[in-house]
Amino acid sequence: MIGIPWRVLVTGGAGFIGGHVVRRLLCEKRDVTRVVILDLLSYAGSMGNISDCLSDARCEFVKGDIADQALVTRLLRTYQINAVIHLAAETHVDRSIYGPMAFAQTNTMGTVMLLEAVRQHWEGLSAPEQTSFRFLHVSTDEVYGSIEQGKFLDTDPYRPNSPYSASKAAADHFVRAWHQTYGLPTLTSHCSNNFGPYQHPEKLIPRAIRAVLTGGTIPLYGGGAQVRDWLYVSDHADFLWFYLNHGDVGTVVNIGGECEWQNRALLQKVVTIVASRLGLSQDDALKCIVESADRPGHDRRYAIDNQKVRAMGWHRWTNFERALTETIDWYLTHKDWLTRRQSYELATDGH
Repeated sequence: MIGIPWRVLVTGGAGFIGGHVVRRLLCEKRDVTRVVILDLLSYAGSMGNISDCLSDARCEFVKGDIADQALVTRLLRTYQINAVIHLAAETHVDRSIYGPMAFAQTNTMGTVMLLEAVRQHWEGLSAPEQTSFRFLHVSTDEVYGSIEQGKFLDTDPYRPNSPYSASKAAADHFVRAWHQTYGLPTLTSHCSNNFGPYQHPEKLIPRAIRAVLTGGTIPLYGGGAQVRDWLYVSDHADFLWFYLNHGDVGTVVNIGGECEWQNRALLQKVVTIVASRLGLSQDDALKCIVESADRPGHDRRYAIDNQKVRAMGWHRWTNFERALTETIDWYLTHKDWLTRRQSYELATDGH
């Protein structure tokens, strides 16, 4: 697959991970001739995520819904798309608890509508074009539920515990069905908690930074004993490009950061680093972490086994200390990112 001229449709490309994926694609100047971003620009999407990408003549932004089959069909045909990287999703777990229907509509039915538009486009291609086409569905480790010991394998049964993870699990099954039933050349990946620059201020790390900057608070659910595997978003974007080029059709892989942290310990680390950067008292800064009642269906631990992606030839992970420091420094030099966006008072867990 390496060396073919990729013309890629990135759904949710104005989101946190999507923006990093778009940058990665545009770095591949020999192989990527067109990147079309399709994003509805809901609360999680922002043109600020991709403003530095739009000056590239190969990049095109379209505001729209993945469930708009006429629009998707037009984009696929107009730009002769031969790869779809599907990232568009409602992702904030707490929001799914209070408003589950939006997650079912976007993550599940939106994916079905997208799959059907892509299938019809793919079936109209020549045999060689069908062979080289790829549909890469980006999912989450949350579909497996919680694991007390060991690590998630891609063969583990699904046990989603929140409306968010259930909607993603359902989408995964539809992607598999479109491959098994129609032959659509799909790839599916499950990632662990992402972190890095441009993340929505709802999320754990940027919200902790903001709390120190503003003297605010960040709630710690259920004592903060929950464990998450943290993946630097740049590494994730690099992996998705690798998987697009090297993954076998119909496969499912898990990609984690090989870096497990308890929520409490990670919050304390972030807060103390920020306080040190700002010359503040670390003891005072730590007071921004406030104990809170646990949320419903809160998974205890996520951990991903990377043996499959290692066997594929993927071995590139950024050192966590370096990645976290780079992330914190980015937010401290982009304080407006933390203050200009509204509606981020819910999530205190990485997803």
